[in-house]
Amino acid sequence: MTNVSLPAFPGEQQVSQVRVIRSEWIKLRSLPSTIWCLLATVVLVVGVGLAYTTLRVARPPADPATFDAVSVSLAGVQLAQLAIGVLGVLFITGEYATALIRVSLAAVPGRLPVLWGKAVAFGLTTLVVSVPAVLASFLVGQSILSAKDLDVGLGEPGVVRAVLGSALFLTAVGLLGLSLGALLRNTAGGISALFGLLFAPQLVLGLLPESVSDAAYRYLPTPAGAAVSSVHRDPLALGPWSGFALFCLYTVVVLGLAAWQLRRRDA
Repeated sequence: MTNVSLPAFPGEQQVSQVRVIRSEWIKLRSLPSTIWCLLATVVLVVGVGLAYTTLRVARPPADPATFDAVSVSLAGVQLAQLAIGVLGVLFITGEYATALIRVSLAAVPGRLPVLWGKAVAFGLTTLVVSVPAVLASFLVGQSILSAKDLDVGLGEPGVVRAVLGSALFLTAVGLLGLSLGALLRNTAGGISALFGLLFAPQLVLGLLPESVSDAAYRYLPTPAGAAVSSVHRDPLALGPWSGFALFCLYTVVVLGLAAWQLRRRDA
C-alpha cells in the first residue's frame, strides 16, 4: 500500500500570540455587553464628574487651598470602575457559561496564550476608551470650576499624572475583573468577588480600632489604586505610583492564580 501524504492547506497559519490577541479582540468587540459597559463607563466618568463639579461650584469650599479640583472633576471614575470591572468579568465568564472556552483552548496549544490574549485585548481597549473619557471630564469640569476661580491647568504639578492615572486605574480594575472571572469561572461569583475586594475591606476596617484601621488603610486595593488619580495626597494613603503598583500587584496575583488553575483544571 502506498502512503499518501495530505497537502497542507494554502491558507494554513501557525498559532501565535499576536493572532490570539487579534481573535480575542474580535470576540470582545462582538459582545453586546462590551458596547453597553464601555458606554456606561464613559457616561459615568463624564456625567457624574459634570454633576459633582456643578454641585461643588454651588457650594464652594471654605479653604480653596485644600480644594482638589482634579478629584472633583474626575469623581465619576469611582463609579465607572464598577462598569469596567463587570465587563472584565463578563468577557471570560461568558465563554465558560456557553462552553465556548473549550473551543478556544482546543485551538491554542498551551492554554495560557488565550488568557494572555484576553488580558492584552481587554486592557488596551479599556485604556483607549478611558483616556479620552477622563480627559473630557477633566476639561469640562475645569471650565465649570473656572467660574469660581477653582480650576487648575494641565501644566500644574501632578495634574497630568492624576488625569492619566485615572485611566490607568480603570484599566487595572478591568483587568482585576477579568482575572477574578478567569479564576472563579462564574459571572455571579466573579462580580461578587470584585465588589467585595474593592469595597468590603474598607467596611471591615471601620469596625476596628482607629490605630489599626489607619495603619492598614493604605494597603487596601481601592485606596492604593485610587491614590494615582489625586493631586492632593491623602495622609493615610500611599504615594501615587507606589499605591498604583500595589494595586497592580493584587491584579497580577489573581491573574497568576487564574493561569495556574487554567493549566491544572479542565475547562
